[in-house]
Amino acid sequence: MDDSTCSIELKDVTKEYRRDEFRIPVLVNLDLRVAEGEYLALMGPSGSGKTTLLNLIAGLDRASQGSVLVHGQELGSMSDSRITRWRADNVGFIFQLYNLIPVLTAFENVELPLLLTKLSKRRRRENVMTALRVVGLEGREDHYPRQLSGGQEQRVAIARAIVTDPYLLVADEPTGDLDRTSAEEILDLLEQLNREFQKTIVMVTHDPLAAQRASRVLHLDKGRLVDDIAQPSKIGAVS
Repeated sequence: MDDSTCSIELKDVTKEYRRDEFRIPVLVNLDLRVAEGEYLALMGPSGSGKTTLLNLIAGLDRASQGSVLVHGQELGSMSDSRITRWRADNVGFIFQLYNLIPVLTAFENVELPLLLTKLSKRRRRENVMTALRVVGLEGREDHYPRQLSGGQEQRVAIARAIVTDPYLLVADEPTGDLDRTSAEEILDLLEQLNREFQKTIVMVTHDPLAAQRASRVLHLDKGRLVDDIAQPSKIGAVS
């Protein structure tokens, strides 16, 4: 992977939390490179640092030391207001719990990120309907979360994540609250977003079947990367 194809690069990253007089290390001298358009799965036991790593990549948290470079931007050097704007423009978030607002329709939930932009009402509607069509929910835009299945709610959440056309999607246990059939449908959708729309995806998962969908799997243990596995069926998918 040369620099021109590198979307995410972490160099010598350490993340510590303070608790009283103690320092608790979560990530230790970690190096990571992710290619543009790659689909990466992060696995490891609870407490290994997976979600912390995801949060650093997404600009939700800051490293205690080291460099976090994402799409040409050094996140550690940004002010709080600038990094908030950067996240809104460049990162889509998908969580295990869908975080939908129950009193809003599917359309209104998906539209929420666009209300922070200068887009006209007509353009916002076009973008929302396009996102809902991509996730297979065209015709469900007026449904409230309580009128949707768990898989459909997660599709609404994914539509909300992609409605601003971010280049990076971060997914934290996106299938953890779903039955197997719904989980497979969501994984199919993530693969489609990666393959057809060239979205760079970083996904945290405990599910080996979910991890198999990625082009590469990294395992963390006690804040360190312990191996780097390219999926045999995916080799060559990312140049």
